[in-house]
This record gives sequence, structure tokens and C-alpha cells, in this order.
Amino acid sequence: MTFIIKPLVTEKMTKITDKKSNRFGFVVRPEANKLQIKEEVESLYNVKVIEVNTASYAGKRSARYTKAGLVKGKKAAFKKAIVTLKDGDTIDFYSNI
Repeated sequence: MTFIIKPLVTEKMTKITDKKSNRFGFVVRPEANKLQIKEEVESLYNVKVIEVNTASYAGKRSARYTKAGLVKGKKAAFKKAIVTLKDGDTIDFYSNI
């Protein structure tokens, strides 16, 4: 079962990567634990993971005004994992574009 949904490539994550070049972020399934995330990153990218930090985000309510009136909805809940790699290891997200 795959636990990684997609890599995080945002402005905030880029600042973290610029400070420490061996840190990378991923959006993962909410039921994934740190050991499962570590094993999957190591198998997918052939790197050695030192540490995994996770943060869970609740879904937020949102509303917008349209021609049809007020449309209410909810954004999906997700979990974010910041993975620290061994010195010298790196992940290139843009290599297969």
C-alpha cells in the first residue's frame, strides 16, 4: 500500500530545504505512521532516512459566493511528513519532467 500521495513543493518547503539541504516534504495518507513513511521513502528514492516528522491538518470549512448563491464545502484533511535524509543523499523531484 502506498502511503505517499505527492511531494510537497511549496514556497514554505523550499525555505526549509534551503536552510537544510537534506530535508524534503511529502503529503501522506492520514493513517500512515513514521516507520511506514520511512520505509516507503527509502524504497522509492534509494536514500537513507534519518528522521521523520509528521503533522496532521484538519479539513477546513470554506464558502464562496456564486451566481447560484452561497456554496459551502470542506477542504480535505491531510498529513504532512518532513523527512530528513543522511548527509550527502538528495531527492530530485524534477528529474523525470
